Amino acid sequence: MTRRLTLLSLAVWSVLPILWVFKMSISDRLDLFSTPPVLVPRHPTASHYTAVLGDSAFRAGVLNSLLIAGTTTVISMTLGSLAAYPLARLRFRGRTLVLIGFLAMAYFPSVAIIAPLFKQLRTAELLDTYIAVIAVDTAFAVPLSVWIMVAFFRKLPFELEEAARIDGAGVLQTFRRVILPLAVPGVVTTAILTFVAAWNEFLFANTFLFDQARWPVTVVIPGYAGVHSVDYGAQAAATILVTIPLALVVLVFQRRLVEGLTAGALKS
Repeated sequence: MTRRLTLLSLAVWSVLPILWVFKMSISDRLDLFSTPPVLVPRHPTASHYTAVLGDSAFRAGVLNSLLIAGTTTVISMTLGSLAAYPLARLRFRGRTLVLIGFLAMAYFPSVAIIAPLFKQLRTAELLDTYIAVIAVDTAFAVPLSVWIMVAFFRKLPFELEEAARIDGAGVLQTFRRVILPLAVPGVVTTAILTFVAAWNEFLFANTFLFDQARWPVTVVIPGYAGVHSVDYGAQAAATILVTIPLALVVLVFQRRLVEGLTAGALKS
């Protein structure tokens, strides 16, 4: 009973911020600035959602986020899987150090390298392009993808590869037709984590993209804060709308996600 109450309390604690943002998104100006704050809007309104959905900058930001996050995910999964497979299968001296290096790269503070990256991208004439953001996002996503997928590839028995070789399959054929289909839970889990991270990324996009037409939605939302006022209702509505695609992705792939997280936690 105590365990259930603890889990229920944690669940409620996790959902409360989302409910509060949703409350702000349907509150009128009087409720937003009332003191003390109201828990339930007295005059619910959908005007904030109408304003945000009618904003061409927001719609363009969503499309830009899909382009950046989707491309980053595809590239990261391709490169990450090709790097993780040999690291999981080959035995060589220093392999653990290589994996630790990948993990260190994934969690390297992005703020510490933002200035050198800006200078390099300016020299390469890539500033204010999608390539700049996608390349940097991919550079941070690939190491973490490698680290996660290595754990899944290790679980697959070597006998599968031996059987494929006996049937005449090459290394790439074995990887593509045998290993990847069996590692789908791990691949899906890694892809979702990569997509969410790229979708939520703000620092690089805000620094490297100058043209508003190329801004992802995470950069567009702060634009609802003007010089003298902040449209909290619009920001809250935009936040809810941006969260919906992520929630749908997790719900659609919920089974694969749970299988992947569980499989990665077990030893073969």
